[in-house]
Amino acid sequence: MGSVKDLEIIQKPTTNEMGVGRFHFSDRYSVFDWGEMPDLIEGKGQALCMMGAYCFEQLAKKNIKTHYKGLVDQGKVVSFKDTKTPSNTMEVSLVNVYRPLPSAVQGTVEYDYSSFTPKLTNFLLPLEIIYRNGLPEGSSVFRRLAQGMVTPKELGLNHTPKPGEQLIQPILDVSTKLEETDRYITWEEAQEIAGLTYRELADVKSLLGKVNSIISETVHKANLENEDGKIELAFDNKRKLMIVDVVGTLDECRFTLKGLHVSKEIARQFYKETQWYLDVEEAKRTAEIKGITDWRILCKSEPPKLDDELRTIISEMYRSAANELTNRQIFDVPSLFEIVENYRQYMGE
Repeated sequence: MGSVKDLEIIQKPTTNEMGVGRFHFSDRYSVFDWGEMPDLIEGKGQALCMMGAYCFEQLAKKNIKTHYKGLVDQGKVVSFKDTKTPSNTMEVSLVNVYRPLPSAVQGTVEYDYSSFTPKLTNFLLPLEIIYRNGLPEGSSVFRRLAQGMVTPKELGLNHTPKPGEQLIQPILDVSTKLEETDRYITWEEAQEIAGLTYRELADVKSLLGKVNSIISETVHKANLENEDGKIELAFDNKRKLMIVDVVGTLDECRFTLKGLHVSKEIARQFYKETQWYLDVEEAKRTAEIKGITDWRILCKSEPPKLDDELRTIISEMYRSAANELTNRQIFDVPSLFEIVENYRQYMGE
């Protein structure tokens, strides 16, 4: 299915009916839209699966519709509390994925979204929907501001923000989901390409706010700050919104503990110091200028492996975060506070 999890299709969705599938979470990871990276992070798959299941069940308690059906444990589909051992497999309802068709227009890549209409049902919205409660170092907001892609006013701010700033009101952001490289768009464009009515767009924003609040409340019990995160949405066969993919994990959210990242951002920061990252950015710019869909073929280098010590820290961080977020000792690893302190020492702070 993707760079970090695989999809087993048990029953295919039809035009009008949802199907059934299973996510198999792996120890693979991805950064900067590259796809599978050259090494594995031990225990990451199980940690993501258990965290995601727990958060889905928290949403269900608040009557928020999701595609989650349960965890697969010893061949049976059970709730989080009924799992006897860590699982890396989650059963979900499936909808159709309609991909916008790319074409080269005057040297740039454009996508045809005409298949997304207000009458379409049982499909994945072609959007990543993002909330931002804070702007930690590494937030894409700073790059977008520096490049003039967005203004503080367009983000709802009356000043230029600084790294580490906490926001009085969350920023609600949106990007494409099914293009070769995700790009930030306005809410007006999001409504247009996804075929949403004005009421449905309002419902998307309302749902994003509710999920943000629930995740923030959940991770606060683990002394984590929910800096930002993303959700993915689908319409079911009656065109009712539901949360899909996964929520509340270290891959979907950017958490911090006492100012240090507790998320996939740690890997991103490592790679930002490499030549490969510079080559990736150059390849993306060149592809956009030349209208080339797959920018990876233009990248001059391959990503290096993670530093061994850092990979161990990230592995323990995923598993410990799963323990503390769910308030259950799933994995035999040190406390999250200890691991974050190890990371602080690794960074030389």
